[in-house]
Amino acid sequence: MADARAQWSRPVVTFGDAATLSVSMDSLLIYVATALASLIVGAAIGILLIRRRSQIPKISSAQTVGVVARERKFELSTASLDSLEIGLVICDPDGEVVFRNRQASSIMNGRHQDALAAKALEDLIGLARLENYSERTFELYGPPRRSYKILTKPLHQDDRRVGFLALLEDISDKRHLDEVRRDFVANVSHELKTPIGAIQLLAETLEAEDEMAVIKRLSNRIQLEAIRVGRIIEDLLDLSRIESEETAIQDVLSVAGLIDEAASRMEPSADVRGVSLDRGYVPEDVYVLGERRQLISAIYNLLDNAVKYSDPGERVSVSATNNTEWVDVTVKDEGIGIPSRDVERIFERFYRVDQTRSRATGGTGLGLAIVRHVVNNHKGRIIVESREGVGSTFTLRLPLADPEEP
Repeated sequence: MADARAQWSRPVVTFGDAATLSVSMDSLLIYVATALASLIVGAAIGILLIRRRSQIPKISSAQTVGVVARERKFELSTASLDSLEIGLVICDPDGEVVFRNRQASSIMNGRHQDALAAKALEDLIGLARLENYSERTFELYGPPRRSYKILTKPLHQDDRRVGFLALLEDISDKRHLDEVRRDFVANVSHELKTPIGAIQLLAETLEAEDEMAVIKRLSNRIQLEAIRVGRIIEDLLDLSRIESEETAIQDVLSVAGLIDEAASRMEPSADVRGVSLDRGYVPEDVYVLGERRQLISAIYNLLDNAVKYSDPGERVSVSATNNTEWVDVTVKDEGIGIPSRDVERIFERFYRVDQTRSRATGGTGLGLAIVRHVVNNHKGRIIVESREGVGSTFTLRLPLADPEEP
């Protein structure tokens, strides 16, 4: 068996029968928790012994001072453990819980959670008696779905086993982040592999071709696929930049100016596709606080999405309204619409309602993900209304700003 201390500082978690996933846990935090837990056990034992003796009529003042000192040390230790971000449970040698900090209580006191956590804890303490170290993960399917990890090890004092320490960690966010990363890598690989594979195939065909008209057509196809790769990379860089600019310096910006710049950038593409881009009513004296490039990118991506999912002869409009708190920038189209089952997922990276149409129009699947991050950075909302075969309306809702703000 591997060294218990090494395992404790770098545990490995197994999700069912799947491959193991290494979960980094701050070893210093664990050692501190272990030390404090041992201190609590020692203090508690001392307090109980002295209190029992205090029932005898003759008791010295020194013993009284000792009780007070131990009680203060006990209170300080429990307060320190309550401040930890991981749950901590201390059991006596028989496996009975004698202490749990605030975080452990919040994990174990939910509906049905206490029974699951208690059962997992009981099993692990049984293993810890034999193996000196044990761990397990368990799932609560919610809603919301949560994942927890429990690690247990014996507590010793003066070479005697005085109890067991259990650490409970909510690993839901870590697991979700790992899933997002895996999906992202898989999606990026797929999105880049498709056009690169097409370029390779076209190049091989071009090499063996003698007819000039065919050579020109194949060359144009290669150029289009190369442009598509460039757009994917550009959108990935934009998304990365926007995610890292959450605390970027913000300015007071004219909503009319933002819409005008985004629409002007979009008009050439709309003309090529035969889609009419209309600018509706936009108040001139309405302002928002934000990062200019991000907001223009969000409006542009909404317009780009609307144009790509519209047929020649259809219309896309952009307008704005406001009240005393918010300004709504609305992009409306007469396109294919979004099935209700897909509305919740359209802001995911690389998610497409119509895969064939998106690729045919040069879509990267990242535009609406960029919009979502911009909205989050500006403490706003994105509202979607759509009917299949009728069209979609996207509303970018942002907090109104005072134009006099510095």
